[in-house]
Amino acid sequence: MSQSLELGEVLLRTTRLEPEQLERAHAVQRESRGRLADIVVEEGMLNGEEVLEALARQLDLPLRSEIALDDVDDEYALKIPISYAKQHRLLPVGGDPDLGTVRVVTADPLDFAPLDDLRLLFDGAELELELASDSVVLGAINGVFDRGATATDQLAEEAHDDLDELALEISGEPKDLLEATDDAPIIRLVNSMLQHAVKERASDIHIEPFEREIRVRFRIDDVLYEPMKPLPRSLQASIASRIKIMGALDIAEKRLPQDGRIRLKIAGRDYDVRLSTVPVQYGERLVLRLLPDTQELVDLSKVGFSDSQLEVLGRIMKRPNGIFLVTGPTGSGKTTTLHAALASVNDTDKNIITIEDPVEIQQPGVAQIEVNPKINLTFAAGLRSILRQDPNVVLVGEIRDKETAEIAIQASLTGHLVLSTLHTNDAPSAITRLVDMGIEPFLVGSSLVAVLAQRLVRVLCPRCREAYVAPDHELRELGLRPTEREITLYKPVGCGACNNTGYHGRIGIFEMMIVDDEIRGMISTNIDSKTIKKAAMAKGMGSLRQDGARKALRGVSSVAEVMRATEEEEAVQQI
Repeated sequence: MSQSLELGEVLLRTTRLEPEQLERAHAVQRESRGRLADIVVEEGMLNGEEVLEALARQLDLPLRSEIALDDVDDEYALKIPISYAKQHRLLPVGGDPDLGTVRVVTADPLDFAPLDDLRLLFDGAELELELASDSVVLGAINGVFDRGATATDQLAEEAHDDLDELALEISGEPKDLLEATDDAPIIRLVNSMLQHAVKERASDIHIEPFEREIRVRFRIDDVLYEPMKPLPRSLQASIASRIKIMGALDIAEKRLPQDGRIRLKIAGRDYDVRLSTVPVQYGERLVLRLLPDTQELVDLSKVGFSDSQLEVLGRIMKRPNGIFLVTGPTGSGKTTTLHAALASVNDTDKNIITIEDPVEIQQPGVAQIEVNPKINLTFAAGLRSILRQDPNVVLVGEIRDKETAEIAIQASLTGHLVLSTLHTNDAPSAITRLVDMGIEPFLVGSSLVAVLAQRLVRVLCPRCREAYVAPDHELRELGLRPTEREITLYKPVGCGACNNTGYHGRIGIFEMMIVDDEIRGMISTNIDSKTIKKAAMAKGMGSLRQDGARKALRGVSSVAEVMRATEEEEAVQQI
């Protein structure tokens, strides 16, 4: 007896459904191949609650109106892919190993095939079924697969495919991407790249064609790794075409750079993927930047600031006016720091407006504008309009030109607190950068209240880091004086938890320069940045390397990592 007929008989016996309505529903089902329960609800014959209640009574199953995530055991729930759970509207929520039972919440208890699959998956365990509506089950599935780190650790469908095996499979069967189905190996390979990148916390995927091969690299914690063997060169056009189709780019245009965006849902989480292509000698080089749509705000205390730095930052954010700049290279966490600072003053008594490119972190209660050069919505144009909105605090994603800098300075001098970023190596160099843009030194000195330079260093994996006695030469590299007392530092080892890198996550190191009357006078008289830095350090400003040394001494990071993150700063100082 078919599943549909069984459900139809149950509904006839226990609900107001008429035989004629059931026949009509069967006719619709034969055409649409949909689920009978969905059809009788969509056709208005019954409502969802009636169908569920009928099934619960007939099958003597408990009916749940909600599934609390705290009651779901991830050990059971995450044994099945999210796509499978959503397709069959079921979720294992717990079990009893001693009794050999597994509790499963399902929206369709008469869909026997997936239930048989679950019994095999759980080694022949007896399934204790509970009923819930589609929306309740789907809500629980999304919640379970999206909580915290689990959302990035669990992959759907092809995530379990081995990238090297997939590449080998594809190399033997070239095909037209426009005629490919979702099951085509080339599509599975691209999907798996994205899913593995999410699993391994990668921020970027680099696909680089060379004469005989294609190299794929993931950027994880600001370092590039090769997650798979090089691909055959023959796949370059197919991979590029597939990704360009996903990003709505012109697949016929291979001579010019192109930029696009891809919207994806991976493991229950939405991602905005920024796609960039450039023509190189052996084809098109592609870089995909993975940006979670729901990137969470980071608390200032967790960014890496010391107590004294937090106190200074708190005073800056309470100021009614002035400019506060955060400097550093691309990917050094400037936007995260500024949004964390904004969150500390985000209250109903403040009107906060931002203009960014793009809006990466969303804040409730903050008006956020995204730059769009195609319609001439630039930083300068947007900032000019923002000032007519009576803001208290303004965040400008980046000061890139003289016009934006002039408007920001005028805003700060007329009673607004302006936060922004610059690309400079250290804090004092921000002054030189503004003057080079064409801003008068006296305007820079009168408007600037503080400059924060920052870098990100990788955090040692707490599970496998190894302690050792620091040799004198490493202490000198950190700017510390060797002593008779032994100093313990830590180095990376590598384990399964950190993907054998020895590191997991990143934290900031900082250089905070406060612009007091003496520094302001030096700026106004156009004194060079090296002299200003010496004066600031004499007043207690610590350098990036000194802050990194403190984190190395605490076992947060390693000497090698601190040196890597600050070598550019030190090189500039020696010139």
